[in-house]
Amino acid sequence: MGRGWGFLVGLLVGAVWLLRSGLGEQQPPETAAQRCFCQVSGYLDDCTCDVETIDRFNNYKLFPRLQKLLESDYFRYYKVNLKRPCPFWNDINQCGRRDCAVKPCQSDEVPDGIKSASYKYSEEANLLEECEQAERLGAVDESLSEETQKAVLQWTKHDDSSDNFCEADDIHSPDAEYVDLLLNPERYTGYKGPDAWKIWNVIYEENCFKPQTIKRPLSPLGSGQENTFYSWLEGLCVEKRAFYRLISGLHASINVHLSARYLLQETWLEKKWGHNITEFQQRFDGILTEGEGPRRLKNLYFLYLIELRALSKVLPFFERPDFQLFTGNKIQDAENKMLLLEILHEIKSFPLHFDENSFFAGDKKEAHKLKEDFRLHFRNISRIMDCVGCFKCRLWGKLQTQGLGTALKILFSEKLIANMPESGPSYEFHLTRQEIVSLFNAFGRISTSVKELENFRNLLQNIH
Repeated sequence: MGRGWGFLVGLLVGAVWLLRSGLGEQQPPETAAQRCFCQVSGYLDDCTCDVETIDRFNNYKLFPRLQKLLESDYFRYYKVNLKRPCPFWNDINQCGRRDCAVKPCQSDEVPDGIKSASYKYSEEANLLEECEQAERLGAVDESLSEETQKAVLQWTKHDDSSDNFCEADDIHSPDAEYVDLLLNPERYTGYKGPDAWKIWNVIYEENCFKPQTIKRPLSPLGSGQENTFYSWLEGLCVEKRAFYRLISGLHASINVHLSARYLLQETWLEKKWGHNITEFQQRFDGILTEGEGPRRLKNLYFLYLIELRALSKVLPFFERPDFQLFTGNKIQDAENKMLLLEILHEIKSFPLHFDENSFFAGDKKEAHKLKEDFRLHFRNISRIMDCVGCFKCRLWGKLQTQGLGTALKILFSEKLIANMPESGPSYEFHLTRQEIVSLFNAFGRISTSVKELENFRNLLQNIH
């Protein structure tokens, strides 16, 4: 009898232990939100910042004010040449869909102040564009002061120097046109398949410091090599690893935009754009992407931190009294500069900025070569944007690569920024209007992606 009771007690204790440990009952299945976001939390690799801090800072402090700034005339008009030929291959299949098209501005739609000069922050700078053509022919307008002539030549020397990470468009080309970014938003266009895959494949395979023997996860040729790829990635120096993560983060951000502004319904009267949850899951679900989706999203946050850090460092440039967001409307220009400075001071206050001092440290000769390789690889990626067959995708690809390139230029110009004069022309460091517009719009895209992740997280909570 006693032995029987002991046996029963043992069974009960074992059952309780199984229930408590979760082995005695079926675990509830992961929700759709958990499968996309459960790994997108906590601290980011190579950073002291966590995802949750970024979400709170961006979504509630920064995003609303940044969107207001980007809707202003200074930031909504971007001059771009979408007709430059692809420098790498000739067989480009142009997207014939209406949603791939870009509608350029008519001449009377762009404020006169923006058309008259793409870069104005002082009396001398206002004359810069008028003499650039003569300057390219080896001449300097003799009507300018000696100080301004010197500044003009210094600016040209700087624009051709090794500090630039992008091959910028010639905005004086007859093919360069102003585009209203608000009327040509980044969204799903239907541009996909082999042509789109080719663009990203060339970027990753030929420009991310990756040997041909290492295959990327989910690549048709890389099945089963995920561990090999990430072992290789972790073995890279911090700079090359950061380069890959920046490109992956940019790719992820673009995919978030396409999923958030997807053509859901089309009739003769209207088009309905909105969040496509299925499209988002196909790109970021942990199971459907074999673990790649959450990694991509964490790289998006890494990109956010890099561009955020650049904006915090360039604050002194915009604080100079001579700088203005010139459109010709004095009242609006003054209000927009005040808003811009409020945003930059908010960014400066962010408590967990990325520390870029670990980049290009160590042996000076090796560091210089690594920085040059870094710059040339990114510059090459900016040229690849001219090979994109969808004009709207090309527009936003060119803008976002130029914006990221400008952010990198800022990060590696800290001493030049610190040595800027408080007034008058800055000989060593300056930003053109193109760089300013692309910098803030590119960060606006990343900021929007972080905000959209919160929207998708809420939508996915209702899916089991």
